Formats: sequence, structure tokens, C-alpha cells
Amino acid sequence: MARKKIREYHGKKILKQHINRFSRLSFAAQVKPVIVTKETLATEWKKLKAANPWLTEERLVAKPDMLFGKRGKYGLVKVNADLKEVKQFIKDKIDVPFTVQNIQGLLTHWIIEPFVPHDVEFYFSMESAREYTLVRFSHQGGIYVEENWDKVKELKVPVGQKVSDFPQSDLDGFYDGVPENMKEAVAEYVNAMFQLFEDLDFVSLETNPFTLVKTDDEAHSVNGWQPVPLDLVAELDDTAHFKQSRKWGDLVFPETWGTQRIPEEQFIEELDAKTGASLKFTVLNPAPTGRIWTLVAGGGASVIFADTVADLGWGNVLGNYGEYSGGPDAEQMFQYTRTVLSVATANPDGRGRVLLIGGGIANFTDVAKTFTGIVHALKEYKQKLVDAKMQIYVRRAGPNFKKGLELMQSVGRDLGVPTFVYGPELTMTDIVPMAIEYLKQS
Repeated sequence: MARKKIREYHGKKILKQHINRFSRLSFAAQVKPVIVTKETLATEWKKLKAANPWLTEERLVAKPDMLFGKRGKYGLVKVNADLKEVKQFIKDKIDVPFTVQNIQGLLTHWIIEPFVPHDVEFYFSMESAREYTLVRFSHQGGIYVEENWDKVKELKVPVGQKVSDFPQSDLDGFYDGVPENMKEAVAEYVNAMFQLFEDLDFVSLETNPFTLVKTDDEAHSVNGWQPVPLDLVAELDDTAHFKQSRKWGDLVFPETWGTQRIPEEQFIEELDAKTGASLKFTVLNPAPTGRIWTLVAGGGASVIFADTVADLGWGNVLGNYGEYSGGPDAEQMFQYTRTVLSVATANPDGRGRVLLIGGGIANFTDVAKTFTGIVHALKEYKQKLVDAKMQIYVRRAGPNFKKGLELMQSVGRDLGVPTFVYGPELTMTDIVPMAIEYLKQS
């Protein structure tokens, strides 16, 4: 299981779309979030208003949607405002550096929703564990729930069971403190959200607060009460994307707060999402500071190469961390390699650089096929490799490795770039000290 946080915007869209599959409830009237970025303010504001006429008709709430909580305590929530006030509030703060728990980032994404007048605030959360789902509830929710944590009740729901399977005596204690005329509606909300949580591969989900509002829509309420999630924090199991893509919709997993990924990293992430193979790329030290660059097959091998560079005292010039595995085809390797090379050859400064193309002995990845894509990219970057004074060190073994190594030897001659090619006669990381020796001399 891989836990990935999602924006409140996407979480609420998922709830709105699926809640009626598990209950009579509907969030259609109150849950209709829109997302705003700097581009929205600059070029798409009129389009946003046209697509969501309620923005000009209702009182609104605006807050950053950046994967951190306690936004009210940080003074980042505009409540009960009109659209003009909301736009100015966001405009004053968007893309402005802000510090949360000693981590600085930019408030790039904002959510606007209808303002929901309410009298009660409840806390509700769920979190997956190995043998059960931990469900928490409190009749005293809101921004001070932590100060009132002794009011929070817990249920451990075993795998394969639901909240509603518990004895009524347990549930009475769980909902203790809820006004009697609201208990049925609260229970309906909890039961439906639990089933939704399990069905859509959530790992954690918190709605703090959620409230109840009176409605005349008897078909989608309980005794005239409609639950409404006012705030939401959630994580999904991203390994379930292959089976949940339709239900999750236009979901994008954002970076954690304070992380600013460069376009090349974002491109590889998008490429990785479109293939059954694994393609990872993170820039550690941009060129020209970064002088050691890697194209490593296998997650374990990538760690070993990075550790070896660091152990030899050259970690401060390691340009990237990354890996490819799972049998990517030649086109995927071409796209991956050219992206790495675009960063590795940038800003030549007269000092030498090295590219380590390595890995252990592959079990099923066709070395020649992956090297075909690498060679294609190397040819495209021929002049930039020369300008960056790049030398290439290769160590690879596995299915069809001899043909792959021949390809690398041939392209080295064609490029006019010093290329040193080895097979299983060397251990995996023997090329690292060779490459470092060149850097010492250049």
C-alpha cells in the first residue's frame, strides 16, 4: 500500500459522485467545489463564473488546498464572503511564500465552496490498519477538536465488516453527545462514508467538521437532516489506480507541501503513470553543481549506486536519483533518457561530467531493448554531451546483454564521447570509482 494525499477538491468530488451508491444521501446542493490557480485568476475567471453561476448567487468560503490542515488557525480561510471578496482574498495570497511547521511553500491552489450556515460541528475520521479500519467520531468537532480529544470515540472495524455490524449498545456509546433528533442522520453519514472509504481504496479520510443542515429534500435526507462535509483531508492507495481510475475521475496526486518539482520531474512522473513499468527521476543537484548522473535499472540498484557515490565522498555532486524497471520498451526508455540528459547536459561550465548507466543482472528486462531507447536519446544529445564534457560508464548484464553492450560501444564511437562498457566481469558499482577518477582530473 502506498499512501498518497489528495486535494480537498478531488476528495469532495469523489464523495459527491459516489455517496448515493451507499445511502439515500446526496451532496449535490452543498458540495460543489471549484479549484483556483494563478492561471484561473489571469485568464479563466469569466469561464469559471459561467460554468458555476452559483458563485455569484451564494455566500462563499475560500481556503488553500495544499495538503495541510489547521488553515483556519493560520488565518487562511475566508468565510461568508461574496465572489468579489473571495477573489481579492485569494489574489492577495496566491503564490505567496508561506511557512507551515517550518516548511515554506507557495499557496498555489485554492478551493471555493458555498458557505453553509450551521449550528453543530462533528468530527469523523477513518484510517486503514492491517486487520481493521479505525473509525473515530466526536460530537465536538471543528478547529479545537485536538483540545477536546478526550471526547473522541473509537471503533475498530475488522476487515470484511461494517460499522453498522456493531451491537447497538456499542453504537449508542459511539454517538454519545449527538442530539437525539440528529443521531439517525449522523449514523447514516458514518455508515455510507465507511462503505465509500472501503470501496474506493481510501487509506485515511477525515471530515472535520461535518455538519447537519435542514432541507426539504426528503428523498436525500434523514428526518429532514442533510449531512455536509465542510472540511476534508484524505489519502488514497495509489497502487489501486489501475482499478479505480474511472471512479477517481480526473484525480492528480499533488506534491507534498513545500515540494516544487521541475518540469522534467513532472514529465517522468506522468510517463510513469502511463506504463506498467517503473520510471523514477528526482534532481538532487542541478547542473553544473551536479556532475554525476545516473541511468540505473532497478530500485535496489539505484540505492546502491547513490550510496556508493556518497561513500566515496562525492554525494554533493550527485545530480539525480532515479531508476527504471519493469521492462520499459524502447520508446519509454528514449523519453526517459532524453529527459535525464536534458538536465544532465545543462549549463556547461568547462568541468567534466559523467553518466553512469548501470544495474545488476536483470531477470526479465531485455537489456538490448532498453539500450535501444537509450542509444536513440544519446544520439539526439550528441553535441550537448560533447559540450558538457560528458564521459559515459556502462555496466549491465542480463537477457540479451551482449547485444546491448555492443550498441553502447558503437554509439560511443559515433558520438565522439568517451564510453566505457562492461558486463558481468565487473561488480555492479566498479564503474563508480572509474568515473570519479575522471572528475578529479577534469
